[in-house]
Amino acid sequence: MVDGWIILDKPHGLGSTQAVAAVKRNLRQAGFGKCKVGHGGTLDPLATGVLPIAVGEATKLCGRMLDSDKIYAFTVTFGTETDTLDLEGKSVATSDVRPTLEALQDALGAFRCTSEQVPPAYSALMVNGQRAYDLARAGEAVDLPSRTITIRELTLDGFSGTDAGVESATLTAHVTKGTYIRSLARDIARALGTVGHVTMLRRLKAGPFGIEQAISLDKLNDVGQGAALEHILLPLQAGLVDIPALNLDPEQARAVRQGRVLAGLPHDDGLYWAKAGQVPLALVELSGGSLKVSRGFNITDVAE
Repeated sequence: MVDGWIILDKPHGLGSTQAVAAVKRNLRQAGFGKCKVGHGGTLDPLATGVLPIAVGEATKLCGRMLDSDKIYAFTVTFGTETDTLDLEGKSVATSDVRPTLEALQDALGAFRCTSEQVPPAYSALMVNGQRAYDLARAGEAVDLPSRTITIRELTLDGFSGTDAGVESATLTAHVTKGTYIRSLARDIARALGTVGHVTMLRRLKAGPFGIEQAISLDKLNDVGQGAALEHILLPLQAGLVDIPALNLDPEQARAVRQGRVLAGLPHDDGLYWAKAGQVPLALVELSGGSLKVSRGFNITDVAE
């Protein structure tokens, strides 16, 4: 059995579904047979960077990964807005206005907050049972409701042009779930009295996983050719570093594996991940000293 995370540095042009298929193919070629595989947050084909791919029991944590914060580096180029809000689309608006560097820096401050954001029409959101991007590509008007998002940090890393007229700006954004960077770029440009679109997008972090942990597609393909899987596979618990661990004795571990409630535990209320030694057992909720299993992991201790 294979359980854990493969953090892919997704290359430009590869879809998230294609990345999952590449993991499945390489695991199959390496002799691991059919494995459950899922990803922890879609990346546009034109985007690069951190794509957490869960294998085996780690797929039970994909929902937590989707809900986690993300960090992106991106470039917004001013003067043209496209229908997709990135390089892939066709121009729908142009402007000769270029913001000053001072105006750009001032505008960024207004976006570091909780606000409402309208997602791009070209997105994977469902509208009456269909993907928004399918409707948009068919020429239908797509009216998506706004959603509440938080931009925790937004910094200017560099720009092209002059202080009096910025042509493009490269930014880093730390955002909550559901934030669309293409929409953020659109809104920044409009706030500056112009239009713009994303010309570079790279995810630097997704939940606990950073770009320094990511591997190339070539390194993933090496596994299918006989390279050791343990060199690229992170343990399931690597996706749980943001919550405390609860180490259980053998009797308690047996109860958790059976889904039974444990009482009288001297711990604060909240979410934990229970373990027996180094083996993850379950996500658990503690309330008033009682432990209930939220999600169990079917992982066998190799020492047993």
